[in-house]
Amino acid sequence: MLKSLIHSKTGLLGALILVFIVFLALTANLISPHNPFEQDIVHKLLNPVWTAGHDAKYFLGTDQLGRDVLSRLIYGSRVTLMVAFSGTVVAGIVGVILGCISGYYGGRIDAIVMRIADIQLSFPFILLALFIAAVLGSGLGNVVLIAGLCCWVQYARMVRGEVLSIKEIEYVEAVRALGGSNMRIIFVHILPNIASTIIVIATLQMARIVLMEASLSFLGLGVPIEIPTWGRMLAESRVNIVSYPWHAVFPGVLITLTVLGVNLLGDWMRDYFDPNLDV
Repeated sequence: MLKSLIHSKTGLLGALILVFIVFLALTANLISPHNPFEQDIVHKLLNPVWTAGHDAKYFLGTDQLGRDVLSRLIYGSRVTLMVAFSGTVVAGIVGVILGCISGYYGGRIDAIVMRIADIQLSFPFILLALFIAAVLGSGLGNVVLIAGLCCWVQYARMVRGEVLSIKEIEYVEAVRALGGSNMRIIFVHILPNIASTIIVIATLQMARIVLMEASLSFLGLGVPIEIPTWGRMLAESRVNIVSYPWHAVFPGVLITLTVLGVNLLGDWMRDYFDPNLDV
C-alpha cells in the first residue's frame, strides 16, 4: 500500500498536505509564536513581513484586534481536523449500521431507512446543516453532531448496495446454514468485506465536513466565537478585505489545501481498493 502511494503523484501530494495540516494541529502549542487569543490594539492590522508597514514579530501580520494571524491559523487547524475526523466517525457509524440493517433485512426496514435517506437528500447539504445548527445552537459538539446527521446518508446507501450483493454469496449462505446469527453474519462476515468501500467514502466525506465547518463558522453558527477557526477568520476579514486582503487569503488557502489533500488521497484510495484497477 505504501509503495502504491509513493508511486501515485496525486495521492502522495494529498498525503503530504494532510500530514502538514496534522503537524500544525498537533504542535500548535509549540510552534505558535504568540497567544492566538491575546489582543493588542496598539499593533492591530499589521502587514505580513514581506510588505511595507510590518512588524518582524508578526510574520503574517495581525487582525483588527491585534491578534497574531499566524497563531490563529495554526490553532484553527485543530478545530478543522477535530470536527472533520469526529464528524466522519459519527456519520460512518450511523450510516454503516443503518446500511447494513437495511440491506440485510430488507422489507419494511429497508423501505423506511431509504425513504428517510431520500427525504434528506432532497435538501441541499449546506441548507440542511444551517437548519440543524439554528436548532441546536453553536458549540463544538453540536458541529460534530450536525456533520453526522448530514453525512450518514452516503454511507447508508453505499453500504446497503454492497450488503445486498454480498449476502447472497455462497460463504454467507454457508454460515447461515451452520447456524450463524444475523448479527454475526453482518459484523463478522459481511462488514469486513466492505471495509475498503467505507474507507473511501470516509475520506471523501471528510472534505465535505471541512467545508461545512468553515461555512457554519463563517455564518456564526459553528464553534463558539472565542475559538479561532478558519471560517471565522474569513468572516472577520470582510470588514477590511479591500485594504487587507491577506486576512481572507490565508485561511482560504488553508481550507482549499485541506479539502484538496483529502480529495486527492481519497481518489487514490478509491483506485487502490478497486479490484478492477491495477494501481
